[in-house]
Amino acid sequence: MTDASVAAAMERYGPSEITTDDVLRVAEDRFEPGSVALVTGAANGIGRATALCLAVNGLTVLGVDVDGEGLEEVVGHAESLGADGRVRPFEADVTDEADCEAAVEAAAEAGTLRYLANVAGVQHVADIGSFPTEAFDRLHAVLLRAPFLLTRHCWPRFERAGGGVVGNMCSVHGHYVTGGKVAYNAAKFGLRGLTASIAAEGEGSIRSFSVSTGWVRTALAIRQLPELAEARGTSVEEVVETVSLGQSRVGEMMEPVDVGNLFVFGLSGHGRHLNGGDLLWDGGMVHTYE
Repeated sequence: MTDASVAAAMERYGPSEITTDDVLRVAEDRFEPGSVALVTGAANGIGRATALCLAVNGLTVLGVDVDGEGLEEVVGHAESLGADGRVRPFEADVTDEADCEAAVEAAAEAGTLRYLANVAGVQHVADIGSFPTEAFDRLHAVLLRAPFLLTRHCWPRFERAGGGVVGNMCSVHGHYVTGGKVAYNAAKFGLRGLTASIAAEGEGSIRSFSVSTGWVRTALAIRQLPELAEARGTSVEEVVETVSLGQSRVGEMMEPVDVGNLFVFGLSGHGRHLNGGDLLWDGGMVHTYE
């Protein structure tokens, strides 16, 4: 795999830029600058799209990521969209509990903390027999432990606000699994359990949901394509057709903004009956799996 092959894949399959026309706008009294949404992984991909979609809908968004420069770009993009809300950057590592607690404190200082979107992601591909323990631990720290920690620290803030909503970024791999992704698969199944646990203890005032998609046109996903092609001895185009879209009945990868819009819906009052459940937006992958 070369830098040129990654650049070519990004040029052909990378995400489109987000415009206001792409964003789902909802009528929601609590979607206003005094209400705060904490969004992890906000510097790129689905987290970035979610932060922008929520800002366009009027919320103050605390965007959390280890990539400070990326966060600043998101702040500028929200301003260029003329968002009714704004993105406030907060550089933090969600694998560090002290950073998680500090992020929640910063969100609470920005207004009334009502929403948490756990989107930060990481991936490592290897067979079980050679899967590094440190990689397994890191994936679980980002994908499962961090959502738990952030939810726990948000909980009293939600209670004081009269309620709150937690949205968790899951995956089709929280429904069925493929080889080579043991840590990711296990974490995503666990994340659905965390989502249901939040609903069980939230007594209707603290609500939760997860979002499960197939392949999305994020940099994280697209950069995997040349490596997969090399491992399979085939082309990137063939990998897209057989791996990324092989089970999809729609025949196209989702854009990050499509997923951001699902978080807008799920966090809003329109999703009030979505509690502990999963928004499966997979192009038919799971229920028509071959």
